Amino acid sequence: MEKQEGRRIAIITGASGGIGREFTKLMLMENVDEIWAIARNPSRLAALKEEYGDKVIEIVKDLSEPEEVHSIERILQEKKPIIDFLINNAGVARMGACEEFSVEETEAAVYVNCSAVAVLCSMCIPYMKAGSRILNISSASSFQPLPYLNLYAATKVFVRSYSRALNAELKKKGITVTAVCPGWVDTELLIKEINGKKVKFKGMVSAKKVAGKALRDAKRGKDMSVCGMHVKYEHVLAKLFPQKMSMRTWIYRIREYGYEK
Repeated sequence: MEKQEGRRIAIITGASGGIGREFTKLMLMENVDEIWAIARNPSRLAALKEEYGDKVIEIVKDLSEPEEVHSIERILQEKKPIIDFLINNAGVARMGACEEFSVEETEAAVYVNCSAVAVLCSMCIPYMKAGSRILNISSASSFQPLPYLNLYAATKVFVRSYSRALNAELKKKGITVTAVCPGWVDTELLIKEINGKKVKFKGMVSAKKVAGKALRDAKRGKDMSVCGMHVKYEHVLAKLFPQKMSMRTWIYRIREYGYEK
């Protein structure tokens, strides 16, 4: 990394694929000097840089490891940049019964999806100015409890609540925080079948559409971004119907994939 203080940067976690890659493309059109692309796969980061050029700075980190997350603060202290955008996109998702998750897998999911998000916000806010924006990727799964997706959904509740409250706190500084709540997103990480049965994804949208809508909403000062009419409909239903009813409906919908038979 070139050592120049005061360079305007965007930081994107989980930058090498899916929504993160789309945000990287969008940041190329913003007035930033560097895009710090953070991911754990060095070859995918190298491919990202090769495709999008020298503005992309590769930072290989595994955000399930607290020490690797904290090492980002040391880079910030050395470079002293101005952070225009922080996009917390890295996340862990897996569908399954609770007994299928090891203690280590559970701990890693909570750290990546919750702790790393909050820690990175705390690290980066001191380097932000009025007009800076934080986008934290939550999920439509945060709208209600989801059995067999309980760990992921619960962690995304944290991200949504934390982001909206943080946005209220940072208004006086002119910093916007937006919780991005997409439904099913068409990426290479999306599970295409469960127990041998092809999954039907209602209201699935592209990563490009999610990232574009999220950035527009953040620039409008919104504390939450919901992409697509199907997800907006689900958000309204989650407010109207009791959570026990929502959970029963969800369980009924996933029975065809081998759950609750």
